[in-house]
Amino acid sequence: MNYCSHCGAKVAFRIPAGDNLPRFVCETCEMVHYQNPRIVAGCIPEWQNQILLCRRAIEPKYGLWTFPAGFMENGETIEQAAIRETLEEAEADVELTSLYAVFSIPHISQVYMIFRGRIRNPDFKAGHESLEVQLFRPEEIPWETLAFRVIHETLERYVQDRQSGFGRGGQQDGAPSRDGGFGRGGQQDGAPSRDGGFGRGGQQDGAPSRANGGFPVHTGKILPAT
Repeated sequence: MNYCSHCGAKVAFRIPAGDNLPRFVCETCEMVHYQNPRIVAGCIPEWQNQILLCRRAIEPKYGLWTFPAGFMENGETIEQAAIRETLEEAEADVELTSLYAVFSIPHISQVYMIFRGRIRNPDFKAGHESLEVQLFRPEEIPWETLAFRVIHETLERYVQDRQSGFGRGGQQDGAPSRDGGFGRGGQQDGAPSRDGGFGRGGQQDGAPSRANGGFPVHTGKILPAT
């Protein structure tokens, strides 16, 4: 940031009076310009034991797969943002069923809030930001061509929860799935991976809650790639 959006004068990056962190401060009108983490709303759209993924038509990660997600707009709720992103990217009408995960990504100052959503009808198609959309069973998820690490982390946990019986009257939260992990050789939910994180550079920040319509709510932090 070079200029004040209030008066147009130059700004300096310094610690304002009464604060303890450097901010952009206007040298003329003393306006303090705060920059805070951006919220990304996402949705895992569900249809008959399948999930809907989109192949990106934009950079970054052109051509790779993701679930619908994007930045919140001013004036909307996080739920409205998740529904809007799903409609824009997959032209899918969803009813949100529960909050599924909250992941902090501090090195890029983002917070992902991801919901599960029931697709109201199978009349969906690629939106303007997607090359194609496709339903996947858990065993069909294209793990090697997922767009972002947070998408990978979320879907690993989602698959594990499904295998553990969550949402279908399965075993108690915290019990291992039949294969004891993510279904792809991963560690049990809540246990640290061999690299001390989620298995792809993440870091466990707390155990999932037991609420959420039979599913746990996952929280954690995604670390930079090493």
